[in-house]
Amino acid sequence: MGPLRLLAASCLLAVSRCKTVRYRTDEEGAPGTVIGTLADEMPVKAPGEMSFRLMRQFSNSSLVRVREEDGQLSIGEAGLDRERLCGQAPQCVLAFDVVSCWRERYRLVHVELEVRDINDNAPRFPRAQMTLEVSESAAPGTRLPLEVAVDEDVGSNSIQSFQVSLNSHFGVEAQTRADGARCADLVLLQELDRERQPSYTLELVAKDGGSPARSGTATVHVRVLDANDNSPTFARGSVTVELPEDAPPGSLLLDLDADDPDEGPNGEVVYAFGSQVPPEARRLFRLDPRSGRLTLEAAVDYERTRTYELDVRAQDRGASPRAATCTVIVRLADVNDNAPRISISALRGAGSAAGVAYVSEAAASESFVALVSASDRDSGANGQVRCSLRGHDHFALQRAYEDSYMIVTTAALDRERIPEYNLTVVAEDLGSPPFKTVRQYTVRVSDENDNAPLFAKPLYEVAVPENNPPGAYITTVVARDPDLGHNGKVTYRLLETQVMGAPISTYVSVDPATGAIYALRTFNYEILKQLDLRIQATDGGSPQLSSSTLVKVRMVDQNDNPPVIIHPVLTNGSVEIGVSSKTSRDSLVAQIKARDADDGANAELTFAFLEEPQQDLFTINPSTGDIVLRGDLSEDLGQLFKVILTVTDNGRPPLATTATVNFLVTATAPSSIQEVAKPSSWEGKALQWDIPLIVIIVLAGSCTLLLVAIITIATTCNRRKKGNEIKNSTSLKEQIDISHLEKGRQEDSSPRGNMFEQGFAAAPSFGKETAPPVAIWKGHSFNTISGRESEKFSGKDSGKGDSDFNDSDSDISGDALKKELITHMQNGLWACTAECKILGHSDRCWSPSCGRANPHPSPHPSAPLSTFCKSTSLPRDPLRRDNFYQAQLPKTVGLQSVYEKVLHRDFDRTITLLSPPRPARLPDLQEIGVPLYPAPSTRYLGPQTDTTEKV
Repeated sequence: MGPLRLLAASCLLAVSRCKTVRYRTDEEGAPGTVIGTLADEMPVKAPGEMSFRLMRQFSNSSLVRVREEDGQLSIGEAGLDRERLCGQAPQCVLAFDVVSCWRERYRLVHVELEVRDINDNAPRFPRAQMTLEVSESAAPGTRLPLEVAVDEDVGSNSIQSFQVSLNSHFGVEAQTRADGARCADLVLLQELDRERQPSYTLELVAKDGGSPARSGTATVHVRVLDANDNSPTFARGSVTVELPEDAPPGSLLLDLDADDPDEGPNGEVVYAFGSQVPPEARRLFRLDPRSGRLTLEAAVDYERTRTYELDVRAQDRGASPRAATCTVIVRLADVNDNAPRISISALRGAGSAAGVAYVSEAAASESFVALVSASDRDSGANGQVRCSLRGHDHFALQRAYEDSYMIVTTAALDRERIPEYNLTVVAEDLGSPPFKTVRQYTVRVSDENDNAPLFAKPLYEVAVPENNPPGAYITTVVARDPDLGHNGKVTYRLLETQVMGAPISTYVSVDPATGAIYALRTFNYEILKQLDLRIQATDGGSPQLSSSTLVKVRMVDQNDNPPVIIHPVLTNGSVEIGVSSKTSRDSLVAQIKARDADDGANAELTFAFLEEPQQDLFTINPSTGDIVLRGDLSEDLGQLFKVILTVTDNGRPPLATTATVNFLVTATAPSSIQEVAKPSSWEGKALQWDIPLIVIIVLAGSCTLLLVAIITIATTCNRRKKGNEIKNSTSLKEQIDISHLEKGRQEDSSPRGNMFEQGFAAAPSFGKETAPPVAIWKGHSFNTISGRESEKFSGKDSGKGDSDFNDSDSDISGDALKKELITHMQNGLWACTAECKILGHSDRCWSPSCGRANPHPSPHPSAPLSTFCKSTSLPRDPLRRDNFYQAQLPKTVGLQSVYEKVLHRDFDRTITLLSPPRPARLPDLQEIGVPLYPAPSTRYLGPQTDTTEKV
């Protein structure tokens, strides 16, 4: 059977946000059968934006289903059985509530579904076999009550008629009881004769009014008894009794009295309930079988059953007992004995706990929160209920329909201010005295992401000492979000900016969970004095809300930079200042300028002399660095006064820089003004050079020199290989007298001047003068190196007292060194071989040079004179080995290095050699190490013709 929608009421009551809709459907419909669509009843036709939910109070949701999208009502899995839902009630209405939501507006829809009866049940008798007794003397018209047939259907589908099988003595007559049920009596049509027919068997049929009609049958056995002339009689055939529902058990309702004029047993009357009295009435009422007193056995309830009909039968005790029937109708009177009941239902799925409703803090005013249903089982004024709401003015109670109310919001809600409301619902009836019911109800405000994280301070200022290790903790920023769950979970991140051309994320890092800030590099106060970073805090809501704060990290200077003397310019930690011997006492002779890269007290400098000069000739101002002459220098011309200057800052701990200051007394006339050494323009510019650029230039120059050295070595090896081939092919007869080489060197050296003076002359400044190439002896050939590389070869003492040479501090000219070197190279160690490094020196190493007279005649004829240039190899005797022994030769390496430096001009021309008396060779110089000769720490400043020139 398909559902039929008969009526859709637009609105039952003119109340706020409530609509009543009625539907009708037949029972026993198939599950899923559509009853109606609530969206069609809404004033706003926007199905795609609306949603419908069944209220929780409708406990048996398996009967009716509501589709959320459009509110379509359909029969549930359990189906609709009218008899099971409403029993014998003439009308079966299934009521429930649905909440519709459209754009955060909630509307309550009250649905009343009438389940119509169908003829799905046939009449049936309590027993299939019934037995009746009737006296043969019974007069025609005597009625014999039959057991009531039952049909669970109502209305026209219930029992409408009775039929009895065809016979001549009995007929059937239908009657309607006070409770509306249909029953039948067997009516005697003519007198009986027990002797002719002692019993009758009849078939009784009960039919309903359905289409098609259904019926039920039972067999009635009638037994004919012997006659009893008089039957008991009641004064009234029907009696009505009023009974208040609060009457106590044992109360007397009625005292029945039936009169039988017969005597003896035929006149003794006993009372009993008739067969049509239901078991519920038998439990509530008691009938005394002898006295006929009708009393209350148990408490009755007006709200359950308002009327009871009792059939009382009086029968004599004769052999053929005769009986009479009296109908007693008991009507209950209502009293106010029930307090109102309150049922509060929240939106389905909104809250998990009973007695708690949830509403979003973003809900608009007059939003639906919960449905309050009040009921009273009493009737009349006793059953009329009034409801009120107490607790907070943010909520109000609005009537929805009949005794149902809605809890709605009256103002905007804020969970962060008031997260929970405790409301009180009071229901009171109109009885006398009235009954009142109080119900506590909790409304909790659900969180919305309506608060952005808030930092404890809008600006954080932190001081961090410089030279911190990477990973050092700086500070922690804290932001609070009053929202709950993900809406209140705060994460931190660093907003990217550029600091000195680099992302700020390379300087610091932020813990996203705690807001702790850590340094990623070591900070230098001299480079970066303050670091400004912005931290953003974001919550986990949707959409996310965020805020930011500024963190100023101020670097605290540490005393990590020693003072630097910028004027006068130091050379290897020392400076030489010329002072005229004519300078007057208390005159300013020099000014020391220094600076410290630190700041504050760490950069405040103090000047002092560690060693006071003799006779306190010079003093220095501790604050300005001015050096003043305190003595007379007229008798100290040419003298050199050495003092140790220290410059100390005021840091904790203090750092200091020392330098050696040499005061040279000169004959220059003193200046008319105070002479203070000032840095030249190029020196000042040099201090401003970019350090990375200088490093790049130095690296590029080093790579270029390395490449040139590799090419030079490769070329030298190639030439050496070719020289070996020529030497092997040349006859050993061609010998060269080395004495001519020495003689030519001596002759050649005289017009050139002192080589040592040339070799030890101060090197010109870079970029202005190019040093001439230098030729050096490499074992068996001469090679040319650049002038700058030749400066690496030096004969200066290391300062440790392990040299035979004169110290450069005491012998500036180096004449003693040059004389000893020339004598040594002319007289000894000229014939050393490569084996000397491993086996030690032999006698040949200390033998005279080949330039001396040869006492042994040569076995070979005199060889003609030959010439060779720098690349010519000296002849060797590879077949001869001398006896070697260990020898301790101090400063041999130093001698050799000086030899390589000072003799480079002797090989720029062709040299004539004489053959020696026997094969010999020069020392293999390529196997001797060359130490680096550092520049002297003092510089000689000669007299200047210009008296205004500054030291």
